[in-house]
Parts: sequence; structure tokens; C-alpha cells
Amino acid sequence: MPFRAAVTASRVRITVTAVQDTPHGAFTRINEVWPEPVEPPAPPPAVTVDFGKVVVGYPRIRFTSASGNAPGVRLAFSETLRFLTDRSDFTRSDQSGGTGRGTDQFAVPPQGADWTDHKGFQAGDQVYADGLHGFRYLRISLDALPSDAAAQPWGTVEIDSVSLDFTAYRGTPATYRGWFLCSDDDLNRYWYGAAYTNELVTDTFRQDDVDPRGAWSASLEGRLVLHDGAKRDRDPYVGDLAVSARTLYLTHDDAAAAARNVLADLADHQRADGWIPPASISGYTLPLFDYPLWWVTCSWDYVLYTGDRAYAARYHPNLVKVLDTWYPSVTDEAGLLSKGLNGTGGYGDYAFLGRTGRVTYYNVLYVQALRDAARLARLLGHASDAARWTQRAEAVTGAINTHLWDADAGAYLDSATGPVRHAQDGNALAVTAGVADAGRAAAALAHLDATTRLPYGNAFMDNDTLFDGAAERVYAFTSYPEIVARFRTGRADSALDQIRRTYGWMDGHDPGVTHWEGIGPGGSLYEDAYTSMAHGWSTGVLPALTHQLLGAVPTSPGYATWQVRPHPGDVAWAQGQLPTPHGALRVAWENSGRTFHVVLDVPTGTRGTLVLPGEGRRLTVRSGGRTLWDGRHAASDGVGVVDASVTVRGLGPGTHEFTAHRDS
Repeated sequence: MPFRAAVTASRVRITVTAVQDTPHGAFTRINEVWPEPVEPPAPPPAVTVDFGKVVVGYPRIRFTSASGNAPGVRLAFSETLRFLTDRSDFTRSDQSGGTGRGTDQFAVPPQGADWTDHKGFQAGDQVYADGLHGFRYLRISLDALPSDAAAQPWGTVEIDSVSLDFTAYRGTPATYRGWFLCSDDDLNRYWYGAAYTNELVTDTFRQDDVDPRGAWSASLEGRLVLHDGAKRDRDPYVGDLAVSARTLYLTHDDAAAAARNVLADLADHQRADGWIPPASISGYTLPLFDYPLWWVTCSWDYVLYTGDRAYAARYHPNLVKVLDTWYPSVTDEAGLLSKGLNGTGGYGDYAFLGRTGRVTYYNVLYVQALRDAARLARLLGHASDAARWTQRAEAVTGAINTHLWDADAGAYLDSATGPVRHAQDGNALAVTAGVADAGRAAAALAHLDATTRLPYGNAFMDNDTLFDGAAERVYAFTSYPEIVARFRTGRADSALDQIRRTYGWMDGHDPGVTHWEGIGPGGSLYEDAYTSMAHGWSTGVLPALTHQLLGAVPTSPGYATWQVRPHPGDVAWAQGQLPTPHGALRVAWENSGRTFHVVLDVPTGTRGTLVLPGEGRRLTVRSGGRTLWDGRHAASDGVGVVDASVTVRGLGPGTHEFTAHRDS
């Protein structure tokens, strides 16, 4: 029927008949055109399940029954409510560019099913599921993809239960061989949030759920590893181990093999020129400039915490090759690493930043790696290696202070090339690696205070000359050394303030509990839905609180020697336990302002030092009814003042109790 008059409409409804077969062929008929606004179809029925925090594993749904038309269900996963839509916030199938569908699919049979979401197709090349996911929220909708003829987007489905086959390390009270508590409950939450985040990335390397971009490796299949994130990339990166492995050693040291497996595998894939790959991604070829240095420092950490001398001996030749062959090939006439030499212009780093030339971060990390390598060499009796690397570390230190210190700003330049800026990574590591003297350390930390402070942490750049938004991006990964630097230089209050802003923001915003890969402008997810909200490299609050606030650290492999040097700040009391190969090292202290009381329980086979907080000449120290230090004189050979602090040496197995009273 023709329209009687012209009609203006933004949308029309057109109804057609089904395909009809005739002697002249198949055709359809238009039997209605209606020029009225047409409401979009109602969304498919759906239910959202909140697991309460980020989890990782294989979702499992018990279907009681279904209608007889093979109704489909689609599963969308997200770590945050903001990015919970009709598509998952991330799927490996989307990332691989192959079978990506944005959701996981299942066609429910009439009799129901006990279905676990494993990777693969249900029917031929249709009804695909991605398998393992890291998520907090799961949306289950009654729907099917148009391409999935084996499932229908309508019908009835009855669900009895939704659960998860959790794959990561399951932390329980029995597995926490290391623990921490203090008078500030927020700090306790951040410590245990870090522990849980790290548990999520401590998992078995499996072909079906690692990064699809060439990361699978037969040499890692079935082994316990430390992935970078629970959701993605699910590949063990050695730079991440600089933080996540320490977190592991301080909580669940029974799983320390997860770190060793990664370190050994990367060394086994060392390139002929000495370069060590950052991860298995791209068949061990992803070109990063800084991560071979992290392999060196993480190797020292592994030996320091575990005492595994056999690892140090086996991989010492790899250490020599990376430090004496590859890094000299990218060293300039001043003795500084310079990205761009030897074809490294396209190499990235932990954040794939476009930095070139003499970059402070690369060079202070080089100093740290050389010093850690020298410690490994001394352990093995390779005196000439230790001497050579120590001498080179001193030379690089001098060159950094000559060429990369910006006296006008009172901070180290990010790079000697391009616009002037100052980065958190280089300035913080300059302090912790011992490159900066006391004056430069104080100035650099003051500069970061003045230029990078945000409500959600400290930005990793002091301006946007590297890229837009750089001065609003926070990485907990690079914040960790800054927090440590503040504690070590006597700035416990500012360290605690930075912890509370950074980790308080993550703990207080969806998904809560776990620690984010990065924070963007305004406290947002720095890469939107792609951002990993449970990333091991962001758990530095845990080693910072154990090693710096509580104050206990190993000082030689396997905790043969240790030091306890508390930095209380505004915390009234703290206690904790560090797992060692010899048993538990326990520390408990109380700080009432003028009086500091500490108790140490020392395991057999170890010996250590206590450094008491406060100015030595104003303290009186007592133990067991005896005055060990009266502000001027010591009553024992093991007691004295070092760098203005009262130090008690030679503390062996057993319980030791000390009280320090500060004069008014």
C-alpha cells in the first residue's frame, strides 16, 4: 500500500517474509514498511556474579536443565564494574587476532551440564570459550553469536551454581611462613593485599592460558612461575620479579622455585652476544634494554633470600657474558650506557618508553646490577670478577654524577637527550643503588615531592615532555624504590604518606584489595579495560613494610647474617616474621615516642645486628637489667654508635630484648 503523503522519519521498520522457493528461484517479499521510531531490541536476560575480589582460574557453571533448542549463554568477564559490558575487558582470543569473540560461549543441552570453561570449541568451529580468566565480575547472558548456528539466542536455562576452579597459589594461614602486623590497620590491609595479588600471579605455566603472542615455551610448560598479571599478560617478566619475587620470599618461600624457574629459563635462552631476554614472549626475542640488568639483580635476590649457591655457580658464566660482553657494547666514551648504540634504538624498557641516549634509570640500574654481581662473584670465590665489577660500578657512578645531575633542578635528568625532565625511576634508584650522596639524595627526593605528588601516589615523570599524561601516571613498580629511598634516608613519615596515597587509592577503588599495573590521570585505570588490576610488580608495599618499617633484612645469602633497623615513623607498634632457610626470624617492637622496645627471636645458624632508631647520643639502651649504652659509653664490645645510631652486633640464636629511652 503506498503512503498517502510524504513521511519524514529517522528510522523505519521493514518486515519481510521468509525465503520462499518457486520455479523461478528463491525470494523474499517486503510486506510492511512502517515509518515510526523503532525501539532497539531489549538486551538479553543476564545475571552478574561478583566474586568479591579479583580471582583467577576456570569458571564452572552447573546447569540444571535447558529448553530443547540448544540455548546459548555468553560469559563476559571484567576486573572492574566500569568495564563490565557485553564483552570481556580482555580475552586472549581477542589479543591473538584469531578466534576473538569478546565473550566465552556455551550451548546448554536439555539435560543440563556441569560445565567448566576450558579453551576450545564446543561444536566444530563454533561456540568458542577462552578458558582461564582473571576477573572479579562475571556476566552470564542468555544469548548466542550470530555465527554460532549450534546455539540459539533464546530459550530457557536453569543454573544451579557458579564457582571457580582457582589455579593460582592458595594462601592460607598455614602457608604464610612470613607475616606482618602493625598498629595501622590500613597498612596491614595493603600488606596482605600485596600478598594476595602476588598469590594470583604465582601459577603454573600452561600453553592454553599464557600470552598468545609467542610466549609458550616447552621449557616452562607445567612449571610454577611468577606471571606478570592474573588477567594479562600471563608471561613471566624478569623485571617484575624485582618486586614480586621479594614479595614471594617474604610470604610463601616454599614457592621460591617459581622465581628460580623463570630466572634459569631466561638464562638458558641467553643470546650469543650476551643479551638476556625479558620473558618468553615473541619466542624470547622482545628487545628490552633494562631487563637483562634486572636478571642480574633478581639473581642476587634469589640467592640472598634462599642461599641457593648452586644456582649462583651454574649461571655465573651468564652473568659474565651479559655484563662483560653485551652491556659494554652499548657503553659510550664516558662509560655510560647509551640506548641507540649497537642497534638498540628500537629497544624498549619496562614501560616501552621512547627514551634514548644516556638515561639515568638505565645507568643507576647498571650500578646496582654491577654491585649485586660482585656480591655473587665474592660468594663463589671469583675475586677478579668481583673487583672488576666493583671498579666499573664506581666509574659509572662518577659518570652519572658528572653528566646526568641537573644542579638547577636538584635532581637527576631523565635523559641527556631531548627536553629536560626528571623521572622517578632514575632518581629513586640513584638513592637506593648508592649513586647519590646524602646531599643529592635529599635534593632529588625533595624535587619529587615538589613536582610529582598526586592524591593517588607520586607520578613517574615531573612533566609531559615524554608523552601527554606522563606527569599524571603512577607506577607502583617505580614507586617502590622511592618509598625505600625515603625510609633509608630517615624520611619514614614521607614514605608512609606515599604508601597511604598510592595503596590507599588502589585499595579504596574497584576492584579493591589487589594492586594495579598502573594508575592514570585522575586516578583512572591507565590503559582502561586493558589494565591489569592484579599485577605482581605493584606489590612493593609488602617488602617495604617488612624490610623498612619492621626493619628486618638479610645481609648475606640464606640469612646467614641479617640486620634489624626499624623505621617507625608514626606507627606505634609492629611485629612480623621472616622465613629463612634456618627457621623464622621474628621481630616485635613498640614505639611510644621517648621509649622504643624491641624483641628479636633469632633462628639457629644465623647472626645479626640491631640498629636502634633515634640519635645515639640522646639514647640510653638497656637489656636484661644491664645498661648497654648510656649516651656516651658502651658496656659491651658489640655495642657502639655507627652513623649516629646505636648498633648492637653479634646477636646469635635465641631471644633478645632491648629498651631504648630517649632523653628529653
